[in-house]
Amino acid sequence: MDLNLKGKRALVCGSTQGIGKASAVELALLGASITLMARDESKLKSVLNELSREAGQSHDYLVADFAFPDQVKNKVEEYIAKSGIQILVNNTGGPPAGRAIDALPEDFKHAFASHLICNQILVQAVAPAMRREKYGRIINIISTSVKIPIAGLGVSNTIRGAVASWSKTLSLELAIDGITVNNILPGSTKTGRMDAIIQSRVQKTGRSADDIRNEMTAEIPAGRMAEASEIAAVVAFLATPAAGYINGVNLAVDGGRTGSL
Repeated sequence: MDLNLKGKRALVCGSTQGIGKASAVELALLGASITLMARDESKLKSVLNELSREAGQSHDYLVADFAFPDQVKNKVEEYIAKSGIQILVNNTGGPPAGRAIDALPEDFKHAFASHLICNQILVQAVAPAMRREKYGRIINIISTSVKIPIAGLGVSNTIRGAVASWSKTLSLELAIDGITVNNILPGSTKTGRMDAIIQSRVQKTGRSADDIRNEMTAEIPAGRMAEASEIAAVVAFLATPAAGYINGVNLAVDGGRTGSL
């Protein structure tokens, strides 16, 4: 089984923490050169120093805020002019918790821009080089909410569904060029995003964080939340030559929690 990513470059978004950072670490361990992308330069520099260089890789980073799509576009187009990308990991922090009925139109617009529009910008930038090389892996980190909506995450549920449909459409268009497009749907994972969701529920219910966390964990057949590295391992596999015939799927990595096929 070919899991070697030596000679490949991966652009990993939201890579200063959580699943994004863990994905960058795993991809580097398989030999890929990594381009980190996030808005906090000091954190980017810190993560850069944690990446493996055993395969002779050259790692770097781009500073961009996904709240500003034009900034993302300018940064990535300038970079692509000098260096091709074979692996793209689209990963952006989710919208704030709350019911869909209570959300403002601007909340949906902001989330749509940060997720789908920025994803589209990045794919359009990296696809030409992927086509030339007949090798491309586009991996989107979204949510199990595309299968079953999650209560209290109204804006997120809506936007994640849009990203899933966009991704499936791209998978049909790009497969002939040796490019796969897949979605990973993480379940409850030990990240800052999960902490924020729990704190939101604490504020709304008055219950303790431990009670809410234990209740969430009880819904998972595996009996525990995921480590970010466990999601990252799936990202890394989908990026490899071994996964070349996996295309257009929504892959739940959730310990068995999602109650649908």
